[in-house]
Amino acid sequence: MLRRLIFTGLILGIIGLAVFWFITAPQQLAADELPNHTANAEAGAYVFSAAGCASCHAAPGAKGDDKLILAGGQRFETEFGTFIAPNISSDKSSGIGAWTPLEFANAVTRGVSPNGSHYYPAFPYGSYRLAKLTDILDLKTYMDTLPAVAEPAPANEVAFPFNVRRGLGLWKLLFLNSETFADDPGVSAHVNRGAYLVNALGHCAECHTPRNFLGGLNHDQAFAGAPNPDGKGFIPNITPHSDGIASWTAEDIAYALESGFTPAFDSLGGSMTAVVDNTSKLTPEDREAMAAYLKTVAEHPRTSTN
Repeated sequence: MLRRLIFTGLILGIIGLAVFWFITAPQQLAADELPNHTANAEAGAYVFSAAGCASCHAAPGAKGDDKLILAGGQRFETEFGTFIAPNISSDKSSGIGAWTPLEFANAVTRGVSPNGSHYYPAFPYGSYRLAKLTDILDLKTYMDTLPAVAEPAPANEVAFPFNVRRGLGLWKLLFLNSETFADDPGVSAHVNRGAYLVNALGHCAECHTPRNFLGGLNHDQAFAGAPNPDGKGFIPNITPHSDGIASWTAEDIAYALESGFTPAFDSLGGSMTAVVDNTSKLTPEDREAMAAYLKTVAEHPRTSTN
């Protein structure tokens, strides 16, 4: 009887492991899903700014052209461990210079590395997955023109069980979907452009939306503010609620994205300093579109955690 129970337990364990392995397999784009597109480095430079790539992957405090040296190394301390931004320079060994456009697209929009493992969602592929693949291909072409740094960044410092990458497949099943960005036919092209920049390339929800205990975004409180991911202070509510930016006009928001100054002539600080450095490089029309969209999002009171 005991031998039968042990045998049954082993069989169930093997079946459970097989099911886990199957459902957590990385979901990747196929080659035929990439558009027939002649990538443009100039357009990619614009995507680079809109997506804020240098904010995480350049050296802390880097200025000017030094922000184009994407050696990684910045540390992001969270309750799940310390994540360290990797080298995404054009170096073919330590960076991403040897990646194909398909491998790059899978990394950015699916959170899957060229070797087929899951990336941690500290890399905001949950938002970037909404991006147009033409933008992603342009971005890769531009990044290939940037300086190569032949030194890998340190490894993440993540303990068990969060260091089991395969388990991230379950996280993706719970918190990601296969939707791509689609224009809302009920609003103007201007507002739709703003929605794309805010939700896809700008990945604003990644910081401004609260998360659950597993680190998934609580979309029912989108943009209502959240604890700072690195544990220092709180990210503000940017919905048109009285707890948020209801008193700001669209012009106020657009100006803040350009200058870093609020309507009260205070300056945006913390991580928004890097964000403004990126959004200031966008066209006035795109900053105005982002502002117009933010005036349309659902109102939420400030989250109870801040």
